[in-house]
Formats: sequence, C-alpha cells, structure tokens
Amino acid sequence: MKPRSHTLFHFTKNIDALKSILKNGFWPHYSLEDFNWYNSEMGFIGYPMVCFCDIPLTRIEEHVGFYGEYGLGLTKQWGVSNDLCPLIYLTQSSPVTAALYRLCTNDVKAIDGYYIGSKVDLKSIISYIKPIEGNILVGAIPTPKEFYQENEWRYVPRDQAIRQWINKEEYANSTTLSQLNEIAKDNGGLQITPNDIKYIFVKSDANIPGIINFIQTELDHFSANDLKILMSRVVSSESINLDL
Repeated sequence: MKPRSHTLFHFTKNIDALKSILKNGFWPHYSLEDFNWYNSEMGFIGYPMVCFCDIPLTRIEEHVGFYGEYGLGLTKQWGVSNDLCPLIYLTQSSPVTAALYRLCTNDVKAIDGYYIGSKVDLKSIISYIKPIEGNILVGAIPTPKEFYQENEWRYVPRDQAIRQWINKEEYANSTTLSQLNEIAKDNGGLQITPNDIKYIFVKSDANIPGIINFIQTELDHFSANDLKILMSRVVSSESINLDL
C-alpha cells in the first residue's frame, strides 16, 4: 500500500457545499488552528485557508467520518500549480519550533539581517506548520486529534488584501468573521476544471442521480465531453468504504 495518494482530497459535510465548489471553485475561509505549540497564551488562531489531504483511499474512512462524506479528489498537478503545499509537522519541544519562536519574537526592525517584508514571510511559513498532535474545535469543544495522520496539504492565499491571521476573539465575532471571509473569497478563490477532477464523492448511492442532474443542468457551460468526464467521476463514499 502506498503511504500517500497521487490525488488531493477535500471533504465537506453537506451536498450543497459540494455543488458550490463544483460550480464556483474553492474559496478560503478562516479556520481556527491549535497554536499552543508556538504560544500557549494565544491558544487558537485563525488562518484563511482551504485544506486537502493525500491520504490513500485504503485509509480514507476515518478522515471522511470526521470531515464529511461529500467531496472532491483533484490532481496533484492542479494543487502544485495553485500554490498548495504539504504541511510541516512539529513537536512542541523541537529545535525547529524554538528557532521559529526566536525568529518571530525578536524585533525585526532592530536586528541586523532582517529585511523589509520578513515578518510577513515568517507569518506565511507559520501558516503551513502544525503540531503532530493537538486539539481541534468541534463546535466550541477542544477535541484531541493526531494531525500528523492527516497528510494535510493547504492553500493559504497571499493577496495583500487578506489578513494573514486573526485571533480567537475576532473569530468569535460573527460580523468580523463574515467580513473577513468575504474579503478572502473575493481575493483568494481557486478555480477548477473537469480535467482537474479525479473523483466526485457523495455520501450514498442514493445521492448519485441528484449530483448527475446537477452536473447536467448547472455546469452546462462546459463542453458535452467535459460533462461526460465529470459524470464518470461520481462515486459514493458508501461504496468506497465497503470495498476498501
């Protein structure tokens, strides 16, 4: 069994979200991340992102059970060309963690060797780092998770109009969060074409006719051959789990 897939998967909990992605592409939204590995006083901070994984289908069941049974599998070529990157996983006590902390807590204006924009670059690097294990918020409840098993790839937009991160208090303010998510949506979207898609996952076989009808009626701006390709990519998570 290969330890990683050649496909990047993104899963969601409802079919309407899947339809929106098929029609409009992906757009980043702020998601809270466990930041205790770096700064326990901050706890959680939010990055604008879209998350994927390259877990092999043979062990996708647990991932799907947690994140949702609707989703897409896209080529890694699409991911690389759109600036997706696999995460760096760190232990809290590692020398790399300590080095990052020193780099980010020093006054970049006062110390020789820094350059204009270095603080932005450091924040960008940190947005692609995750502890090997930590907590994920399910609702408002911290839930233990072994992040290293998720094989995460991430897209974090680099547009200057988009805030690099927000704190937990800003995330909890629904008005602020909605405004920031709209800015991220307007300035950091990811487009997909039928040729980028290897799988379209729905929860059960009963969902297949509905998603086929959606492809035929809502995605008819693509060519007839493209629509045939898309329809051939549809598979149910139910069937996958039975066979793997």
